[in-house]
Amino acid sequence: MPKTPIASRPHDHSHCVHSALSEADALCARQGLRLTALRRRVLELVWQSHKPLGAYDILAVLSEQDGRRAAPPTVYRALDFLLENGLVHRISSLNSFVGCNHPGHVHQGQFLICRACHAAIELEQASISDAIIGSAKDVGFVVEGQTVEVVGLCSGCQGA
Repeated sequence: MPKTPIASRPHDHSHCVHSALSEADALCARQGLRLTALRRRVLELVWQSHKPLGAYDILAVLSEQDGRRAAPPTVYRALDFLLENGLVHRISSLNSFVGCNHPGHVHQGQFLICRACHAAIELEQASISDAIIGSAKDVGFVVEGQTVEVVGLCSGCQGA
């Protein structure tokens, strides 16, 4: 029986957030990057759920919970920093972001997205990336980046 991804089962989510922030702090320290308070807060908000979060959702939380009057470009710059440094992934079809389960480890994004609860489960299957790169090479195409998004129902929503 396949192992149920953590995003699809009940768990202490504060552990996910704490772990992601600790890994981000360590990665930025190793690479001499500046994880500002706003960048850290944006990462924390992205990790507060396994559901992709859009920039305007982040803006709303910053305004409502934190009392910050951040402008959209400020949040987009924070997201760009997190994206460029492998701390988040962009889910193009939803125009939103999820935390990266493997920061500091270069890999291609592969996601299972539940159409009911909107949870995004990150996969890391080299065979998928290899198949895409191999098929592209067969037709003379050079892959520069890839994100695979698969929509369906997570195990929790299948019985609902």
